Amino acid sequence: MEKTHCHIVVLISGNGTNLQALINASTTSNFRVVAVVSNNHEAFGLQRATVADIPALVVDHDNYSSRQDFDRKLIEVIDAFDPELIVLAGFMRILGPEFVQHYQGRILNIHPSLLPAYTGVNTHQRALDAGDKEHGVSVHFVTDELDGGPVVAQEKIAVLTTDTAAQLATRVAAKEHIIYPKVVSWFAAGRLHMDADGAYMDHDKLPAGGVEIHPAAVQDSIRLP
Repeated sequence: MEKTHCHIVVLISGNGTNLQALINASTTSNFRVVAVVSNNHEAFGLQRATVADIPALVVDHDNYSSRQDFDRKLIEVIDAFDPELIVLAGFMRILGPEFVQHYQGRILNIHPSLLPAYTGVNTHQRALDAGDKEHGVSVHFVTDELDGGPVVAQEKIAVLTTDTAAQLATRVAAKEHIIYPKVVSWFAAGRLHMDADGAYMDHDKLPAGGVEIHPAAVQDSIRLP
């Protein structure tokens, strides 16, 4: 049967709120989540997939003696679904060069900072400690460099003097749930791709910070269960 939507596989490790945002958006968008894969048997996102009648699979990294063996099994499981795009949504394992090269230009990740600032973890507290006035979220293509692939899009929030790391995390997460489905839909439409020198949108090279999304008529208070 001919595909009428871009098929994506989502990789998760935990709660899966970005997965839920993608599932919700897919009902009216140009992509479909055809499988959800986790390295964690306890990931609540697996239940989200099951409720949505999406295959939910686990590749437990503890069962493999090396990252390379884990990555190869992950590739085997993903390739069985023949996806056009791999979407990392809170997947807490560093993927090796073999995996990244296998899906070169076809892996997106979401990161809770305005890259290139604050790669890695604890981004919200690091932004507070630095006295930043702005914080936010970035969606980027995945390369061998940790959180270093070309940025596609960013959304900013103001850092309030009363903010805690938890409050920042909540407001950034609301932006994540908006920006990620939007970027995935761009890829699904054939508008977005990665080349050797960066990310391109409609054949134009994107700036280092990607495009900034300002969703109309959307409240920051959006929450997902």
